[in-house]
Parts: sequence; structure tokens; C-alpha cells
Amino acid sequence: MAKPKNENENTNGEGRLKTKLRDATGAFEDAITRKALKRAKYILRLYVTGSSGKSLRAVHNLKKLCEEYLGNDYDLEVIDIYKDPEAAREAQIIAVPTLVKKLPQPIRKFVGDLSNTQKVLIGLDIYQRQDLNDQLNGA
Repeated sequence: MAKPKNENENTNGEGRLKTKLRDATGAFEDAITRKALKRAKYILRLYVTGSSGKSLRAVHNLKKLCEEYLGNDYDLEVIDIYKDPEAAREAQIIAVPTLVKKLPQPIRKFVGDLSNTQKVLIGLDIYQRQDLNDQLNGA
């Protein structure tokens, strides 16, 4: 005949189960937090008009900004609307140079040579993410 389990063994088993569940839940929440803080890949399109002064400055300023703040987390396509006017129509570009941030959402458009780095960083939500990462890393 099977030996009946006493109440202490059952309580102890439940306690271990609760501890394991708590540990698993904590690990899951940590993983979600790390994933949420990881930068999403940026998909950027810069519409320019040939090699005009503003267009060249926009390309230079954007490449510098991307290299400094995004590392390898971006995909940048420079589109010359003289060579591809249909692309400008499809994207509803009415002024150039124009930067379009497709991802991460929301879609945003920036017009000009992108020389005001702080405004561009805020518009791309890079400052917000960087500040949150710094806070969590104790910087």
C-alpha cells in the first residue's frame, strides 16, 4: 500500500513550485525588458535633388548622425528625385531634402539639411531610448 503524503511534504513541494514559477516569471520579464530596450532597426529614406548644396549637406549630416548614434542598426537609402521622380510622388515628397523614417513607427518626415542634430535625434526617438538605456546602466 502506498504511503500517504503528509501535509509538510505537500506544502514544501508547493513552495518549491512557487519559487520556480517566480524565477521563471522574473527571467521572462527581464528578457522582455532587454528586448524592448534593444534598438529597433531604422529604415530611412533621404530624398535629394542631385548634388545641390543642401542635398549634399543633408547626406553628410545624416550619415554622420547614423554612424554616431545608430551604429549598424539602420538601413539608409538616398533617392535622387531627378533620377527617380516617381519615388518622390509615391512618398508624397513636396520639398527636398526630405528624410523619411519608415521604421520604427510612427512614420516621420524631416525637411531640410538635417543640420540641427538635436531636433533630428528627438524626432527619431533616439534621445529617449539612449536616456532610458543610460538610466538602467547607471550612467
